[in-house]
Amino acid sequence: MRTLLLIPPLTQLNTPYPATAYLCGLLKEKKIDFQQGDLGLDLVLRVFNREGFKALFDSIEQGNFKLTPSLENIVKRRKQYEDTIDAVIRFLQNDNYTFAYRIANGSYLPEGNRFKTISDVEWFFGNIGVQDKARYKCTMYLEDVADLIQATVGPHFGFSKYAERISRTAVSFDPIEEALETPNNYFDTLLWAELEKYFENEIPQLVGFTVPFGGNLYGALKCAQWIKKHHPEVKIAMGGGYPNTELRDLYDPRVFNYIDFITLDDGEGPLMALIDNINNTNQTPTYIRTFLRENDKVEFKNTRIGGDYGHKNLPAPTYEGLRIKEYLSVIDMPNPMHRLWNDGRWNKLTVAHGCYWKKCSFCDISLDYISRFEQTPAALLVDKMEALIAETGETGFHFVDEAAPPLALRDLAIEILRRNLQVTWWGNIRFEKTFTPDLCSLLAASGCIAVTGGLEVASPRLLELMEKGVTIDQVARVCKGFRDAGILVHAYLMYGFPTQTDQETIDSLEIVRMLFEHGLLHSAHWHQFAMTAHSPVGMHPENYGVVRTGPEFKGFANNDLYHDDPDGADHEKYSDGLKKALYNYMHGNGMNLTLQKFFSFPIPKPKVHPLTIANAIKTNLPDPIDTPGYSVYWQGASIKLLQEQKDFSEVLVVLKRGHVKMKLPTAVYCFIEKNASDLSFNQKGISLQSLLSELEQITGVEPIDIIRSAWWQELRAALWILKLS
Repeated sequence: MRTLLLIPPLTQLNTPYPATAYLCGLLKEKKIDFQQGDLGLDLVLRVFNREGFKALFDSIEQGNFKLTPSLENIVKRRKQYEDTIDAVIRFLQNDNYTFAYRIANGSYLPEGNRFKTISDVEWFFGNIGVQDKARYKCTMYLEDVADLIQATVGPHFGFSKYAERISRTAVSFDPIEEALETPNNYFDTLLWAELEKYFENEIPQLVGFTVPFGGNLYGALKCAQWIKKHHPEVKIAMGGGYPNTELRDLYDPRVFNYIDFITLDDGEGPLMALIDNINNTNQTPTYIRTFLRENDKVEFKNTRIGGDYGHKNLPAPTYEGLRIKEYLSVIDMPNPMHRLWNDGRWNKLTVAHGCYWKKCSFCDISLDYISRFEQTPAALLVDKMEALIAETGETGFHFVDEAAPPLALRDLAIEILRRNLQVTWWGNIRFEKTFTPDLCSLLAASGCIAVTGGLEVASPRLLELMEKGVTIDQVARVCKGFRDAGILVHAYLMYGFPTQTDQETIDSLEIVRMLFEHGLLHSAHWHQFAMTAHSPVGMHPENYGVVRTGPEFKGFANNDLYHDDPDGADHEKYSDGLKKALYNYMHGNGMNLTLQKFFSFPIPKPKVHPLTIANAIKTNLPDPIDTPGYSVYWQGASIKLLQEQKDFSEVLVVLKRGHVKMKLPTAVYCFIEKNASDLSFNQKGISLQSLLSELEQITGVEPIDIIRSAWWQELRAALWILKLS
C-alpha cells in the first residue's frame, strides 16, 4: 500500500517542517511505499510566478475590492510585478546569484509599504552585503504581495500562520465547519488543484496530515474535504503539535466528517498501527493513541500492546520526494540571529526526546512530548547527520529540541570533531550553568553558530515562581560564554506572568536592555503569557494567584485558557512598548534612551542596579581543580617552537579557529608537544588533576599556583576543560 504524508499550508518558506521526514524515515526503513509533499511550498510556487501573478491580478481587478492607497498602487504596477517575479523566485532559491547586484541597487523591484519597515537598509548591509540586501528586498516584495492577497482574494493567506484565526481558541468546531463549508475562495481552489497532483499517478490508501500549529488546521481539513469528495475510499489521519496540545479532550464527532483518525504524541507507533490495520482487514484493528468515530461518538483507542519506538531506535529522517532545491531563503529581518529561522535550508534533527528539566510552570510539562525524556547516543546522532548530508547535500542542521541537554551537546560536539565532520548547527537550550566557557568554545569548534533559549522574565521572584531553575546572573554569564565563543544568542521573553507587577515588567525590560548593551543577546522575542490547560498554572491556577475565567469547552479544542490576574499589572497595555524597545535593541538603536520613550503612558522608573549585568560577567570562575570528573582536551592542531630560552619558550599554537602565540615554561612546551596527540579527542584526554600533577612534577609548582600563573592563563586558550562524569 502507498502512504502519502503531507504538510498543509503554511509553516516556512525556507525549509520543510520535519514531521513527515521523520515518519518517512521509518517507512523507508520498513520498506513501506511512501510519498511526502509540502502543500505550502506547492501553493506558493503556483501563485508566485508570471502566469500565477497574471491570474492573481485578474481576479483582484474583477473583484472590485476597496483597497488602501499602498495596496492600490501594487495593482496599478502589476506589470512590474509580473515582469520581476520569476527572477525574484529563482534568486531566493539560491539560483541566479549575480542578479543580486541588480536587485540590491534599488531600481529593479517595485517597492510597496513593507519597504518602509527599515528605511536605512544600507546601515544594516553596507556596500558589500549585496546578497543579503537583495534577499531582504525580495522578502519585502513578497510580503507586499501577501498583504494585497489577504486584503482581497485570499483572506486566509500568509507565509506562516495560514488561516490561524479560524483555529484560535476553537473550543467549538462551529467556526471551523462554517469556514470549510463556505464556497471555495481563490486560494482554496488553487490548494485543491495542487493536492490533486498527488493523486494523478497512484491513489494512496492512507493520507496523513501533520498539523504542528493552528495555522495548519484549516489547510489540512480543506484538503481532507477534497479527498473525501473524490476518493472516499482513502483513509485520512491527522497528527502533530496541534492535536497533541489542543484536541486531547475531543468529543465533537463532526471533525470526522473530514478525516478518519486523529493521533496523539509521537506519530511513528500510531501511523504503523494504522498501516497494519489497512493491510490486514481480516483482523481486528488495534490502535495506538488514536481518536476515531464509532456510532457517531468519538472514541479514543489505545489497544495495541507495544509498537512505540524509542528515540534512539529511530532511523534518520528522509526528505525523499520533497522539492528540496525549490525552497526560498528569505530575510524578513536583517538581525543576523533572527534571520536563521527563515534563511537557509536546514536539516532538522532532535538531540533528545522531551525536556530534561520539565519543571517550568508555564509549560505543558504534563504532556508526552515534554515529560518523556530520552536521549540518543552521540554516535548514532552523528550517523543520522551524515546520512542527511549524503541525501540532501546540505551540511546545516537545526536541532529542534525543547531544550537540548548540555552534556548531550558536549558529546555531540566531541563526536563531530572526532569524525572531522564539517557542519553548521544551532538549537534550543536552557541558560544553565553547565554551559561553561569551555563547553561553549567546544560547541563553536564543532560548528555551533547560534543558540535560542527561554529567559522569560528577568525578575528573580518570577523566575523562582516559574521554576525556571536559573538566575539573572547565571544567564548573563552563560550568554557571555556563548558570545565570547562567537555564538549568537536569542532569548524568548515573556510578559504578563501571573502576579507580575508594573515594576517587575519595567525591571525586566531594563535587564533585557543591559543584556543587549553588553552584547550578551543578539536577538529576542516578547510574547504575552498564555495559560494552557496542560501546564501547572493551567491545572492549578490558585497556586499562582490567578482565576480561570474560561472559555467554556464545547467539544473541540481545549488548551488556551482565559484568566484574571487581580494582583498583576494591566499586562496588555505594555505589549507595544516592550516590542518597540526590543525592535530597536535588536537593530542596535535606543540603548541610551530612557525606557519611558517607548511607552505612551507613564511607567515606573527601573529599580534594577545599573551594574547588575556588568558585575555578573566581571569575574571568571576559577578552574575546578578540587572537583573530580573534569577532563582536559587539547584544542591545538599543532604547536611549534618559535624561540627557545632556558626557562621559557615562545611557541605558536594553531587552533581549530585561528592561532595564538604564547610563552610557556620550556618543560611545559616539551610536555605538550610530546603528549598533544594523547590529549586530543581521538584519545580519552586526561583528568584535570592528572594534568596538574604532571605539570607539578616538571615545574615544581603546586597546582593552586599553576592555575594562578600567567603562563597557565595563556595555555588555557588551547585547552578545553570539560566535565565528563
